[in-house]
Amino acid sequence: MAHRRNRLLFAVGLGSLIVATLGVAGSRAANWPNHPVRFLVTLGAGSGADIGARLFADRLSRKWSEPVIVENRPGGDGLLAINAFVTAHDDHVLLFSPAASFTAHPYLHSGLPYKPSDLVPIAQVSNTVVTVAVPADMKVNSVKELVALARAEPGKLNWAGVTGALDFMFAGWLNSEHLNISKVPYRNPVDAAKDLGEGRVQVYEASLAIVQPQLAAGKVKLLAVTNTQRAPAISAIPTVREAGYPALTLDGLVGLFGPTGMPPELRKRIAADVSAVADKTIADRMTTTGQILNVGGPDDLEKSIDDQRAKIAAFAKLLGIKPMQ
Repeated sequence: MAHRRNRLLFAVGLGSLIVATLGVAGSRAANWPNHPVRFLVTLGAGSGADIGARLFADRLSRKWSEPVIVENRPGGDGLLAINAFVTAHDDHVLLFSPAASFTAHPYLHSGLPYKPSDLVPIAQVSNTVVTVAVPADMKVNSVKELVALARAEPGKLNWAGVTGALDFMFAGWLNSEHLNISKVPYRNPVDAAKDLGEGRVQVYEASLAIVQPQLAAGKVKLLAVTNTQRAPAISAIPTVREAGYPALTLDGLVGLFGPTGMPPELRKRIAADVSAVADKTIADRMTTTGQILNVGGPDDLEKSIDDQRAKIAAFAKLLGIKPMQ
């Protein structure tokens, strides 16, 4: 009898603990934010992610009645911003980042200062328009013609590489196509775009925002976009799938991430607020800056990241590269 009573008391106590925990989580979600929020951005000022972060920060600061401050922490292949984010241990410090800033990290760096589980998905925000660009005076006008030229002149062409998922996947694609195009590494994507415009390198896979100044100056031309859909701002440019090379497909996914332990209720509430402020003005501004508004919740962002990681893993296997940790 005493044993049954003890089990009953345990069950009641456990139930009370669960209810109390849910109550605390619900209260935390309802009262958030209660001081200024910071968006840490892995890229520099003027990048697509930076522009998106500032557009949403402005709207969300009004909705939340708290300042939303954007801090750019470029460099270190995204590690500077990510490290600052994971060591903050603060649910008011969020990471605003392209997935490409970190999805290739396991194959590029050993001893990473974070685990993938440290980046908790909150909201999908946008897709950066990613282009395949060549010098304007180069006598190719499609990806197919670029491939044909590379095969006709093996080893004579160069491509600009900047550390990250785009660089990793482009290298994998060249390998899969058996193309001998030499990589020229760059630390600064803007420098790579300038050299493309001057013809020092012959092909560069980069965001539209990065190559836009050279495009506007008539120094480069676009062969395709890697996105799954054509970009409204350059609707005449085909996707790589339409161009006949679907393996190059990559949406420049940008999302908002929270710290480990952030309650699902809070993540869903923030995602709902992001969706609520994503109006036509933001969509139009993103279009003109080489982005596509693509808002979604935590599950949408997690699935999109998993898909990108799977694609990178496939290219890593093709290249014979194993995770470093």
